[in-house]
Amino acid sequence: MLVDVSHCFLQMDTLYISPHPDDFRSLLPLIATEYCSSPPRAVHEDPPADVARSRPALVLAGAGGTALTGSSAVSWYLAAAGKRTGSDKKQESQVWQWLSFADNELTPVACAVTFPLLGVMGVDKKLQQSSQAELLRVLKVLDKTLETQTFLVGEAVTLADMAVSMAALLPFKYALEPVDRTSLVNVTRWFNTCVNQPQFLKVLGKISLCEKMVPVTPKPAAASNATANSAANTATSGNEPGNGPPKTEAQLKKEAKKREKMEKFQQKKEMEEKKKLQPQMEKKAKPEKKELGVITYNIPTPPGEKKDVLSALPDSYSPQYVEAGWYPWWEKQGFFKPEYGRKNVSEPNTHGVFMMCIPPPNVTGSLHLGHALTNAIQDSLTRWHRMRGETTLWNPGCDHAGIATQVVVEKKLMREKQMSRHDLGRENFIQEVWKWKNEKGDRIYHQLRKLGSSLDWDRACFTMDTKLSYAVQEAFIHMHEEGVIYRSKRLVNWSCTLNSAISDIEVDKKELTGRTLLPVPGYKEKVEFGVLVSFSYKIEGSDEEVVVATTRIETMLGDTAVAVHPNDSRYQHLRGKMVIHPFCDRKMPVVFDDFVDMNFGTGAVKITPAHDHNDYEVGERHKLPFINILDDNGVLINVPPPFLGMKRFEARNAVLQALKDRGQFKEIKDNPMVVPVCSRSKDIVEPLMKPQWYVDCREMGKQAADVVRNGELKIIPDHHLKTWFNWMDNIRDWCISRQLWWGHRIPAYFVTVNDPSVKPGEDVDGHYWVSGRSEEEAREKATKCFNVTADKISFRQDEDVLDTWFSSGIFPFSIFGWPNESEDLRVFYPGTLLETGHDILFFWVARMVMMGLKLTGKLPFKEVYLHAVVRDAHGRKMSKSLGNVIDPLDVITGISLEGLHAQLTDSNLDPLEIEKAIQGQKSDYPNGIPECGTDALRFSLCAYTGQGRDINLDVNRILGYRHFCNKLWNAVKFAMRTLGEAFVPWEKAQLCGSENASDRWILSRLCAAVALCDSGFKAYDFPAITTAIYNFWLYELCDVYLESIKPVMSKTDPDGQTQGDICRQTLYTCLEVGLRLLSPFMPFVTEELFQRLPRRPPQNSPPSISVTPYPDTSEFCWHSEEIDHQMEFVMSVVRTIRSLRADYNLTKTRADCYLQCIDADTADLVQKYSLQIQTLSYSQAIHTITGDGTIPQGCAVAIASDRCTVHLMLKGLIDLEKEVTKLTAKRGELEKQMEKLKEKMAKNDYKEKVPVKVQEADAEKLRQNETELQKVKEAIENFSKMM
Repeated sequence: MLVDVSHCFLQMDTLYISPHPDDFRSLLPLIATEYCSSPPRAVHEDPPADVARSRPALVLAGAGGTALTGSSAVSWYLAAAGKRTGSDKKQESQVWQWLSFADNELTPVACAVTFPLLGVMGVDKKLQQSSQAELLRVLKVLDKTLETQTFLVGEAVTLADMAVSMAALLPFKYALEPVDRTSLVNVTRWFNTCVNQPQFLKVLGKISLCEKMVPVTPKPAAASNATANSAANTATSGNEPGNGPPKTEAQLKKEAKKREKMEKFQQKKEMEEKKKLQPQMEKKAKPEKKELGVITYNIPTPPGEKKDVLSALPDSYSPQYVEAGWYPWWEKQGFFKPEYGRKNVSEPNTHGVFMMCIPPPNVTGSLHLGHALTNAIQDSLTRWHRMRGETTLWNPGCDHAGIATQVVVEKKLMREKQMSRHDLGRENFIQEVWKWKNEKGDRIYHQLRKLGSSLDWDRACFTMDTKLSYAVQEAFIHMHEEGVIYRSKRLVNWSCTLNSAISDIEVDKKELTGRTLLPVPGYKEKVEFGVLVSFSYKIEGSDEEVVVATTRIETMLGDTAVAVHPNDSRYQHLRGKMVIHPFCDRKMPVVFDDFVDMNFGTGAVKITPAHDHNDYEVGERHKLPFINILDDNGVLINVPPPFLGMKRFEARNAVLQALKDRGQFKEIKDNPMVVPVCSRSKDIVEPLMKPQWYVDCREMGKQAADVVRNGELKIIPDHHLKTWFNWMDNIRDWCISRQLWWGHRIPAYFVTVNDPSVKPGEDVDGHYWVSGRSEEEAREKATKCFNVTADKISFRQDEDVLDTWFSSGIFPFSIFGWPNESEDLRVFYPGTLLETGHDILFFWVARMVMMGLKLTGKLPFKEVYLHAVVRDAHGRKMSKSLGNVIDPLDVITGISLEGLHAQLTDSNLDPLEIEKAIQGQKSDYPNGIPECGTDALRFSLCAYTGQGRDINLDVNRILGYRHFCNKLWNAVKFAMRTLGEAFVPWEKAQLCGSENASDRWILSRLCAAVALCDSGFKAYDFPAITTAIYNFWLYELCDVYLESIKPVMSKTDPDGQTQGDICRQTLYTCLEVGLRLLSPFMPFVTEELFQRLPRRPPQNSPPSISVTPYPDTSEFCWHSEEIDHQMEFVMSVVRTIRSLRADYNLTKTRADCYLQCIDADTADLVQKYSLQIQTLSYSQAIHTITGDGTIPQGCAVAIASDRCTVHLMLKGLIDLEKEVTKLTAKRGELEKQMEKLKEKMAKNDYKEKVPVKVQEADAEKLRQNETELQKVKEAIENFSKMM
């Protein structure tokens, strides 16, 4: 059959673009098309003359040939179609602003720098150098914006990123050398992230960044007009030469205006170049920023022996050096055991007991950053309690992860031996799982050690260990005998691929907005979801019909009724009537039920009790038949031919066609819906009737709700209480059967009695099931139950295993040997705290509470702290199935992009999923992950917990806390040199009364930090603690105190030396206490530095910082708000002086400073802190002026506060004429900018056409210019007076 191709093309939008590979104006809309669901066809030719005269141009097929021209207009249209112009009005305005930035600020300088290299323009070295400087200035503005952002607008790529990255494309390819990119680290990261997005790669291919800026040899043209001039003309005139008909007068005017603009730009650059040639002092080149170095610890140290701390510290902080050796020593010394420092755990401790068990991670593979967050929080809490002197136990453990582990091992078997578990048999398969566990299971414990987790490894447990398996068996038997566990046939979440029921947490809810094709295991073609099919049932004995609708048309084969609302007047006449099933003559009643929504569809609903949770309840209420139409593999049963034996989704199409053939099909339309997907197998979950074991949760749920209501159990943060009560007050019985081989086999036996007096039982009848620890015990129970001799009893053990959450639910006491008595059970149960993610509040926390109360009569813990869930930078939950899981060890040690790819290749992911995940890695980590170290990772994770319910973690930002470690390292090294080798600290930290103002202030700030850490730990406010410690070390100790004491330390007179000794004691106290405050979060670097500090006499202090007392508010009680306020005033004066120095470019010259004070008290305060002000502001001298005191001529003036005005002497320090000339030029530039802005804002249609956000930005820009202009005028006036 011939198809009219031209007719097909006429139905599509057409995008006319330049073929040149460097024409960024055409590349931008091409990238935007990649985000469209229905992209236009792209052609490398001129648009029709009657439509448009320049490229890029977009001719819209469905709009009478309407054309859009210009890169920005075309790209906006296409990006909007792909939903890439912002999620709301605010974001749209931001995208528009970045589009303007790309067009008006970045593109002109990018072209001025790169066009000479491409041979488009003549080379003027002076102009090119000035353009290069301007380009770097513009990109540094962009770099500042990207410091805290992954993308320019929101959390995903938008047109803003496309436009700005394309404007920066030529510089990155041809002009920005490695040294330039080093100074633009954020822009470079962002640019690499953008161009490695799949959509960009499809258009651009792999981009090679510039190594050296040299002229580029033109490539052979791909088409007759595809020369480098194409890029130039596109950027300047918007058209290629020699193409199409003559240009109109309007076009020529527009081109002339653009040329004029470019000429003015070039003239401006030439002027700037001339100014630079004027005689001036030669500036020294800034040293290049050093890359983070790797220093290793190479001194031979046997594992478990103490690391060498006598050799000199390396010049800079290196995680590999710092983290080597400490953990084996901590472990060997027993610091993590609750017995440390006491005879046994039963020994009374006035400080109390702290016990917490780890949420046992799955044995399948390895931990991700979500687990790292859990462990960072838990270990910081554990270390804090241990340092407070409490008997502290953090108990490790690992979960057998029934479904997850079985899936991993089954895939491994199939991949390596082409065998299924059924080929092996149950016993052999379980041996294979144990073999895999013994090989791979230790990886998790290795990761936990690398994270610095202070767990008592001698008490580590695995949920399939003999001790824990016995506890699981006892729990089941106890609850079964009590009737709390019972047998019933109900709907479960069934995975046809796994052939097992799965829990709610293993069901992913996939939201669809309409018709969607999804891949389903076992089907070659994708399956349609997200549609609502309407069809009719005939009323028995009449021509009338009732129309119903369903999203799962194949389930109509199991329908047993049609339901309508009791108050629906449309169907009152159908009371007592029946409808006829079209394929099996089944008569089905019309039932009246309140659950029906009269206003949805026709108000009539098909009822399939055996395959829908709502329909199940309707079936129960109206005693309807339950017809199961699916077997365990998803194949149709109990249905008439031709559907019998079909796979469920093949039957979907067959049923639809059969309804059409009978004339009972009505319509099909898009329908937003949620599809349940098995997280393990990616299969579509089916509600299926199965006989299973259930836990009656009504009474236990009520108890769990009551203990929270009456305050016995505290849940933090309290916004989770609503969720807790909602679940507990409406709890359903819990299905605990799983059709697996790996796990705790259910200790229940189905009894068959070989006696005619006993009626044969059915599987669903709980009366015929007994539980027992062995076959002998089960047989004994059965003989008593049925009152027959043992020889008449035969039975089979249930093949199923228990839900993994069952063994996890008793974890807090099974680890201590319950139900047997033990010292650990007596001392450590109930525990103190349960800390975990809020996403398993119901699945794990609630079940531990219920089972703890049921089996022990006690709560398993007193408090529950729920932290946020870690997501990736795009807000997606970290999941092995998405391939976005990041191993904490890769953040600690660093990993290349290729290394990340290799991990995916070695995983059990589907090849298609691997490819998707690889593209995601290229986008998120174009240069791999840098080495951050354990301490930086832990600290940043705890600092992140203030974001709310979820954490969108950008791994690149963790690097900032590694830099903090380096600053800490350098500060301690400097301080230790200041202390000197002969320094001996006082016996205790104390005030001697002779401290100078700086000493007294830093000790006040130290006490404030101690108080903030104390209250933060008690309130689980980790961001408050990390902020307090960070601010103390960085902004108070390093930036202020260490600088302010330098003059004191240099004094040689007796008084000066005495004052210096007091400063050293103060400095030591700050270092020692500051390290102890930080230790729970950064255990490695604090241990390394603490070991280098001298000890307070007597020299029997604890051997490790991890068992040294945590600073307490009762000891560090010298906080003074008065001193803090005084120093705040002093720092406002210092900042004002520094600002004036910067304004007048006094980088190295020290000037006299006159501080005019409003009253005598202020003058006294300035006098008291004059040395600190002089030192911190780099002033020559500080002069205090009160009242009408005379201020010398030639000073710059600024107001520090309502109490003090700063006068900085400039006369004789600067070239006044030169400064006035410079400021006059600046004034002219500002006035020109303001005039242009006012002209724009005065236009008649400005208010209507310009977005509100742009108007606000313009107004703010005008206000800033006015303020700056006023300052410039004042400075000119001030300088003129001095001349």
